[in-house]
Amino acid sequence: MVQRQKVEETSRILDQQRIASLEQKATLNDVIKTIPKECFEVDSTKAWVGLVVNVLLVAAGYAALALNPWWWLLPALWLFTGTALTGFFVIAHDCGHRSFSKSRRVNDIVGHLFLLPLLYPFHGWRIKHNQHHAFTNQIEMDNAWRPLSIEKFQSLGRGTQVAYQFARGYGWWIASVFHQLNLHFKPSLFKEKDRPDIRLSAGVVLAFVAVLFPALLWIGGPWAVVKYWLLPWLVYHFWMSTFTLVHHTHPDIPFYRAAIWTPVTAQLFSTIHCVYPAWVEFLCHDINVHIPHHVSTAIPSYNLRKAHAALKQHWADYMHETEFSWSLMRSIVSECHLHDDTGYYRACQDVLPK
Repeated sequence: MVQRQKVEETSRILDQQRIASLEQKATLNDVIKTIPKECFEVDSTKAWVGLVVNVLLVAAGYAALALNPWWWLLPALWLFTGTALTGFFVIAHDCGHRSFSKSRRVNDIVGHLFLLPLLYPFHGWRIKHNQHHAFTNQIEMDNAWRPLSIEKFQSLGRGTQVAYQFARGYGWWIASVFHQLNLHFKPSLFKEKDRPDIRLSAGVVLAFVAVLFPALLWIGGPWAVVKYWLLPWLVYHFWMSTFTLVHHTHPDIPFYRAAIWTPVTAQLFSTIHCVYPAWVEFLCHDINVHIPHHVSTAIPSYNLRKAHAALKQHWADYMHETEFSWSLMRSIVSECHLHDDTGYYRACQDVLPK
């Protein structure tokens, strides 16, 4: 235990030295300038071809679910269909950052349509997601996987502590459901000028729900709801929770208080590139190539790999890369629960009464 603490302390000292070096050397604009200009170009052909391919893959998944006669094949089909639906989210994600089309109207229409199967209100998600980009890994303002302070956690009732431990621990894969329901539908959480858009998007989702679930019940009863919506939707949320957790969560990457937070450290140093199986990366439009996306949200998903390669040429010493594995997830969900006074992670079990 003592040896491990010494290793962690040494690692954190080295990381702080890297952060200081980065902040002395460059601003976020300096980093952006090292990305080729063509990476920022919106290519309508690539965007629409990717969209059509994604629609065909999702349609193939649902056709297979409808025609498949073998119960034992259902889990694989749910996995495929739910992962392909995650691609829908990534297309809408480009729309939310105005990098799918040069037309705001097209971005809004496509964004709404492609989030509908996932029951996300486009504008509610878009605005809160942009807040995450503006305040990545800032303790006071980030809204994505922001850990509680030790003091806040200790002040909670035991039931709330257990729920928090579950969501930050081995129940991580369902946490994005609560994020979706708690953050994106409530007009009171948004500025007055944004509330008409919030109500519009929420109304679109509710209208879709009013058609979807009665139709599924008519087609095949409750089993149709489970088979065609619930299980693919839960697979999507597994990926959504996993991607967003791994994007910025690591024992060596802290959250920062506003007084010391800087854009270049948050977006370059505190964002993680994670390699997933090739089929996942393909179906999900390279959502895992996340560092260039945080350096500039103007880069369309189909240009992320080229932008990442350019960043590595200039800033490799300040970039975090890893590979998806269950051991990686185990280390994150068993350690990265709370933040201490330095912004680094502590596990819930370390601060609870023995």
